[in-house]
Amino acid sequence: MTDAPSGEGEESPPGEAASGEAVGSGEAEPERRHGALVLRSHGQEVLHPTLNSYLEVISDLQNEGFILCADVSSVDYLERPARDLPPGIEPERFELVVNLVSMDPPARVRIRVQVPETDPTVPTLFTFYPGSEAMEREVFDLMGIRFDGHPDMTRILMPEDWEGHPLRKDYAIGSIPVQFKAAPSSR
Repeated sequence: MTDAPSGEGEESPPGEAASGEAVGSGEAEPERRHGALVLRSHGQEVLHPTLNSYLEVISDLQNEGFILCADVSSVDYLERPARDLPPGIEPERFELVVNLVSMDPPARVRIRVQVPETDPTVPTLFTFYPGSEAMEREVFDLMGIRFDGHPDMTRILMPEDWEGHPLRKDYAIGSIPVQFKAAPSSR
């Protein structure tokens, strides 16, 4: 094998093939970016940092030119624990999903962080992306994931006295009785 240029125009490191496979071994090294394991989904790069390395990866991506936080959302995998994760990433009940955008050059990257049910707390992105403030509040309000260091961790959609988080899979579905008017009497 020769050291051919990779798809990003950079030379592969010595002793490594362009595909990321170590020369001479039959096993491919997992792809990493800023220390986070990488998968691809529908042509988009998906980074899987640990909860402890999450802010470091965010900082590195921002320094790289990912200046817009387009979305912060979450998923409850209570009823579907099996999912596509790279080897070495242990699935948790909750997953935080962040989409970042670079304008120059145009690029998108998705970050998926596993969040444990026992302590659903993640550091806030507010210091890096102030526009993430409302998105993090929505995730807290509807899913119950707290953001450590957030300037206003209060509900944004549900009333302040609402109990529970309605997008969790184990949230009890209630009902509100519908009041009907009596049918008009015939003359």
